[in-house]
Amino acid sequence: MRMSRPFVCFTCFLTTSFSPAFAVEEDIEEIVVRAELRDVELMNLAASVSVLRPDDRRDVVEHLEQTLGRIANVNFSSGSSRARYLQIRGIGETGQFAEPLNASVGIVLDGVDLSGVGGAVTTYDIEQIEVFRGPQGTLYGANALSGLVNVVSAAPTETFLMRVDADAGNKGAWGLGGVLSGPLTDNVGVRLSVHQHNDDGFLRNDFLDRDDTNRRKETTVRGRLAWSMENTDVHLTGGLVDIDNRYDAFSLDNDRHTFSDQPGEDTQESAFGSIRLQHQFDDDVTFETTVAHVGSEIGYGYDEDWTFEGFHPDGYSSTDHYARDWDTTTLDLRVLSQADDRGVGWVVGLYALSQEVDLVRTYTFLAAPYASTYEMERYAGYGELTFDLTERLRLVTGLRAESHNSEFQDSEGVEFAPGNSMLGGRLVLEYQGESALFYAGLNRGYKAGGFNTSGTLDQDLRTFQPEVLWNLEAGIKGDLLDDRLSLRLAVFQMERRDVQVSTSITRVRPDGSAEFIDFIGNAAEGFNRGVEMDFEWSLHPQITMDGSIGLLDTEYQDFINAEGEILDGRKQAHAPGWQFHAGIEYQPLDRWFIRVDTEGKDEFYFSDSHRVRSDDYVLLHASAGYVAENWKLSVWARNLTNEDVLTRGFFFGNDPRDGYTAKRYTQLGEPRRYGLTFSWSL
Repeated sequence: MRMSRPFVCFTCFLTTSFSPAFAVEEDIEEIVVRAELRDVELMNLAASVSVLRPDDRRDVVEHLEQTLGRIANVNFSSGSSRARYLQIRGIGETGQFAEPLNASVGIVLDGVDLSGVGGAVTTYDIEQIEVFRGPQGTLYGANALSGLVNVVSAAPTETFLMRVDADAGNKGAWGLGGVLSGPLTDNVGVRLSVHQHNDDGFLRNDFLDRDDTNRRKETTVRGRLAWSMENTDVHLTGGLVDIDNRYDAFSLDNDRHTFSDQPGEDTQESAFGSIRLQHQFDDDVTFETTVAHVGSEIGYGYDEDWTFEGFHPDGYSSTDHYARDWDTTTLDLRVLSQADDRGVGWVVGLYALSQEVDLVRTYTFLAAPYASTYEMERYAGYGELTFDLTERLRLVTGLRAESHNSEFQDSEGVEFAPGNSMLGGRLVLEYQGESALFYAGLNRGYKAGGFNTSGTLDQDLRTFQPEVLWNLEAGIKGDLLDDRLSLRLAVFQMERRDVQVSTSITRVRPDGSAEFIDFIGNAAEGFNRGVEMDFEWSLHPQITMDGSIGLLDTEYQDFINAEGEILDGRKQAHAPGWQFHAGIEYQPLDRWFIRVDTEGKDEFYFSDSHRVRSDDYVLLHASAGYVAENWKLSVWARNLTNEDVLTRGFFFGNDPRDGYTAKRYTQLGEPRRYGLTFSWSL
């Protein structure tokens, strides 16, 4: 039989020791990962996975992007008001201007597929964020070539809970939220949360004499209902996220002062819902089905010249705006068995996804608005078989076959209708020791091919082929030092074939200004290898420490970009060589806490179409507070030393003062932030 063992969540222990009113459970809890084919404890999962609890942090976390610096080998790209494009182990998209977007990193919230619309992942009243690193060919398929982010909202509580949260900080920041949760009957529970966040952004528009042209205004409403019967459980989730953010992020002088006369926008209204049903048959077989839908209206636009009319005699003036209606519906059916006396267990399932994206682009240099319609359907069958080779040795085998078909047409008469059949899977060997899990495995992931829609592209740049990724990985998870140190370590080697590379070319207009055309092409091969480690360490009854370390080495082979540059052996874009996070928390007196965190990231290339890099950085955060029986108060600061963090970068000419000479332009992330947070519960 498979051996089980306890897992101590030290951060959760601190929370519960302060006050049961703010704890999930009064006992030391186990972290259970929900995104696998069946629920499994984190320390018993043979994969490189990090789990974060936003409510365990001592500062304010409004959005997914603010958690990513704590996760090994995870990076992000902005180019918008929030970072909605993720990269795991150096693989992932950096932005989107044209259809389609075949995501390399899947994002799921309570069963709802938000891949490509990650701006909707606000984090108020979120129970946990699970980050799977490496291809999820069996688990999720085409949209999880490099990994998966699974977000789980807080579930209804067994007893009545009412909570109010308020925060205020610099840069005009404030937030207000509330939670109601509890049982309606003996077998029905409900939870409702509402939250509003506002801030002025971190730039000043000198031309308009305003500090809020890059402001953020985000509203989240989310509800869950759980209905438990004798052999059946039903979970309903629904929500609405209304993001009304401005977008005025780039400066000709690469600082926090802009000159735009027509600041842009980054808006999103997403309504989503899911229903999950689980039925347990008498013969230890479980049937599960999840149906989910999200409908989004997304607006994204910017002042392309970044200045005002009359700024310079050689200047130009233009705006670019993208309006999308995005609808995604998914269906997942699976049947699972419990392991029998020989340790044999199985899962079989069917999956379907239907997506439609309608785009209207309004651009100064287009004679009329550009419109397109993109429809995509995915169908997959998958299965997994596990069996015990010995009392401690287990073999896991999985396979997924997927059909990917799409249709595209636009107002310029461009049409595509490609289709791909793809295969993914995994083969993992697990050994459960007395106090540690050892594993080694081979995973195959895939990503569908597609097409580029810009009418000015050359014909040979219009289409690209599917990408395949092989991942060889080994790891260990265990408790050391009399169970005071919990450690998870993984090493991996990934081989990418027909690498899909996001690149761009520059077209010079007759007036001397430049037009950027983003498109996707295939490189021959790529290699991504590295190490990942997560730990929690109880140094003393009053002192705990947690952290992560990621090392990453990437390269291309036989790759020439659209500008004709030979990039053979060059590092891949958005793939920093190292990342780390370390936090230490001290409880000097009962109910008081002091916490200090630091995180850092190596430099990396912003794109495969130029050689512009970010700067490496190390950030320092701190917080302190008091947790009473029914309330808590904390003061906090992020980026105490006010370091410049670069979240997006380009290389082109956009400054008429120097004759539109090509140079580096970058977007800046959060500067120093500080504030006060108060929570009260009943």
